[in-house]
Amino acid sequence: MTDATPPPATTDQASIRNLSVVAHIDHGKSTLSDRILELTGAVSPRDMRDQYLDSMDIERERGITIKAQNVRVRWKGHTVHLIDTPGHVDFSYEVSRSLAACEGVVLLVDAAQGIEAQTLAHAYLALEHDLEIVAVLNKIDLPAADPERCAAEIEAVLGVPASQILRVSAKTGEGVPELLDAICARIPPPHGDPLAPLQALIFDSYYDQYRGVISAVRVMNGVLAAGAKLRFMQTGRTHEAEELGVRLPVPTEVPLLGPGEVGYLIAGIKDVGEARSGETVTEAARPAEEPLAGYQEPKPMVYCGLYPTDGDEFESLRDSLEKLRLSDSSISFAPETSAALGFGFRCGFLGLLHMDIVRERLEREFDLSLIATAPSVEYLARLTDGSSAWLHSPAEMPPPQKIDVIEEPFVQATMLLPTETTGTVMDLCQSRRGEMLRMEYLSPERVELVYKLPLSEVVMDFFDALKSRTRGYASLDYEPAGFVPGDLVKIEILLNSVPVDAFSAIVHRSDAVEYGRRMTEKLRELIPRQLFDVPIQAAAGGRVIARETVKAKRKDVLAKCYGGDITRKRKLLEKQKEGKRRMKNIGRVEVPQDAFIKALRLGD
Repeated sequence: MTDATPPPATTDQASIRNLSVVAHIDHGKSTLSDRILELTGAVSPRDMRDQYLDSMDIERERGITIKAQNVRVRWKGHTVHLIDTPGHVDFSYEVSRSLAACEGVVLLVDAAQGIEAQTLAHAYLALEHDLEIVAVLNKIDLPAADPERCAAEIEAVLGVPASQILRVSAKTGEGVPELLDAICARIPPPHGDPLAPLQALIFDSYYDQYRGVISAVRVMNGVLAAGAKLRFMQTGRTHEAEELGVRLPVPTEVPLLGPGEVGYLIAGIKDVGEARSGETVTEAARPAEEPLAGYQEPKPMVYCGLYPTDGDEFESLRDSLEKLRLSDSSISFAPETSAALGFGFRCGFLGLLHMDIVRERLEREFDLSLIATAPSVEYLARLTDGSSAWLHSPAEMPPPQKIDVIEEPFVQATMLLPTETTGTVMDLCQSRRGEMLRMEYLSPERVELVYKLPLSEVVMDFFDALKSRTRGYASLDYEPAGFVPGDLVKIEILLNSVPVDAFSAIVHRSDAVEYGRRMTEKLRELIPRQLFDVPIQAAAGGRVIARETVKAKRKDVLAKCYGGDITRKRKLLEKQKEGKRRMKNIGRVEVPQDAFIKALRLGD
C-alpha cells in the first residue's frame, strides 16, 4: 500500500472505545463483565455462565481472575473493547500491560468496603498512562452498602467529583446501561493515522498446540491486514499474518484491523519468545521508524526450588515449565541440584499466590507430583574482592569470610485499614523491621499506612497476620523500593552432623534463633526414630543455635535378667551402648519424603 493509496475500510475510529475494568480483589470485575456481555447481546442467555471470560478451571474454583481477557461488544452504535483484569497484587503486571491498549478505565469500588489498596494502585497506574477514569460504586444492592460514604472517600482521595460517580449492581444489572452510556460519552476515541506505517502492540500472548502462538494486539497506527508480511521489531523476525480476528467473545475472523482496534493475530509462530508482550509489529515492506514503548519485564520477587517427587520425572518437569511459560511469561527457572532432593529447578515468581498457582497448575495440567522448598527472596552479596553476586537460594551463599555485606530487597507497602486497628498493625510492622513513611486519614473510619519493609518479611505470612489483626478489613499493595544492607545469616540444619541443604535459609540475625528452634522442633516430630540417637541441630555462622534429639529405638536387653548380679545387667547395657555408638558413626538418617513436604509446607 503506497502513501497515496487510501486504506481499506475499517471500523470508524470515532465510534471505538477501549477500556480496562480494574479493581481490588472481589470487587466484582468479572461479574460486571458478565452483565455487559449479557446486556449487549454478545452471549445468548442459554450460553451464559458466571465468570464467562475466565477460561481456566483454577480461576473458577478459586473465584479469582489470573489472566486478563479481552472482548468486543456493540452498544448504541459504538464498538467497545473491554479487558477484564486480575485484582491480586501478584498479577498487577497483567493490569499494567492491559492499560497500554486502552484510552480509559472503569475503576470499580465495592460500596460496602470502600477504597482498598489495589484500587489506589490501579488508579495511579491509570493516571500515569494518562487515561480517563470512570469511577463506579458496585454492590449497591448489599444491606451493608454505604454509597454516600464511599463516594465521599473517592472524591477525597482521587479527586473524582461525587456527582460523577456511577452506582451499579453487577449482580442484578441495575445501573449497567447507564455505565455503558457513560463509557461511550466520557472515554475518548483512539487517535491513530490509518495512512502511517503499521504500528501494532502485542499486549498478551498464549500458546495453542494446534495454531501456535496467538497474540492479543492493539493497532496504534496504520492498518493490519491478513496475509501481510509482518516484521517483529524487537526480535527482527518476519512472519506472515495467517489470521486476524476479534473476540465477540467467540473468536471471529476479520480481514483487517484499523487504528485503535483490538484483536488477535496468528502468524504461525512456534516460539513464544518471538511474540513477547510489548513487541511492536510492523509491515516488512513499509516498516515504522520507531517501535512503540513496550513494557518492563516482570521481575521475580520470590524464589523457590521445585523438585519432582520421583527423580525420573525431571525431564517432564522441564517440558512442563517450558509449556507453562508460554502462557505466563513472568515465570523464570534454572536447573539446580540438592543433595537431599536430587535434580530440580530454582524458579522465580511474582509472589506467594503466583507460586502456589504455578505449582498447582503443574500438578494438575501436567500430572506431576512436586516438592517445593521454602520460598526465599533475591539477595545481593558484596564480596571482599570488590565483586558482587546475586543469591537466589541459601546454597549459593559464599563462605562468611568472603562476604563484605549482604543487601536485601525492601518494598514500599501501602495498607488501608479501619482506624481502630491502627495500633495493632503498626505493632506488626515494627516487629517485621518496618519503617513508617506516611500515615493519612482517608475518612474518620479509614486510614492509609505506608511502610518500608523487607520483602522477605512481607512474602511469607505478613498478609495473613495483617488480615487476622484487622478482622479481614485491611488491604495490602506493595512495590519494590531498592536494596538495603542488612545483618543476615545463613541457617543450616544438620541431621547427625550432616547438613541438609533443602532446609537451609537466609534470615535476619535477630530471627535466627527463633527460626532454628522452630525448624528443629518440627523435624523432631517428622523424622522417624532410628536405631541410634539422631541429633537435629540448627547452626548459624558455624555456631549451633538450637538442638533437638530423636531418641533411638531400644531393644530391652534386660528382659531375660531377673534377679542376680547387677554387673551382668551393666555389661549387657554397655555392650548395647557400644553397638549404638558404632551404628551412629556409620548410620545414615533416612528422611521420608513426606517429612520434606510437611517441613517446607507453605503457611506453616
